[in-house]
Amino acid sequence: MRSSGDGTAASGPYPLHSSTADLGADTVGYRGPTACAAAGITYRQLDYWARTGLVEPSVRPAYGSGTQRLYSFRDVVVLKIVKRFLDTGVALQNIRAAVQHLRARGFQDLDRMTLMSDGATVHECSSPDEVVSLLQGGQGVFGIAVGVVWRDVEAALSQLHGERIDTGETLVGNNPADELARRRRDRAV
Repeated sequence: MRSSGDGTAASGPYPLHSSTADLGADTVGYRGPTACAAAGITYRQLDYWARTGLVEPSVRPAYGSGTQRLYSFRDVVVLKIVKRFLDTGVALQNIRAAVQHLRARGFQDLDRMTLMSDGATVHECSSPDEVVSLLQGGQGVFGIAVGVVWRDVEAALSQLHGERIDTGETLVGNNPADELARRRRDRAV
């Protein structure tokens, strides 16, 4: 994927594969403060990004005063990716284009992807050969290995509270890939 300052994004020619790294994650959501803690952002950033449509909660949006947004595991991964891009100086306009591209492709294979940027454009690399090719062309200056971000978020969320989407039950120290949490979910159903 290439995203330019005009907000457009073009994907590369590489096939997508379905991810199995988030099995069980579709039954758990995370409230704003938990998403902030796992992504390393402030609540003010989270609120702004949700209101402007940069990263909206895919589980449950806020409906007026007193309701809370609920973010999926993948949403939290994207929040952390946005934070890392901002920390390296990528313009919010270019980050927005990259997030739109990820959203359009269904956030598949996030854990196998490297996002490269020179500060002006963002490129998606799905293989080591693509990274090397991009670097040889002088286009990439820094990269975000999304698999590492994925594992960081997974580790952070394993220490924080999640919420069952179907029942609203609070899950303490929920890790989407945790065997014990999976057994509890299975027993509750």
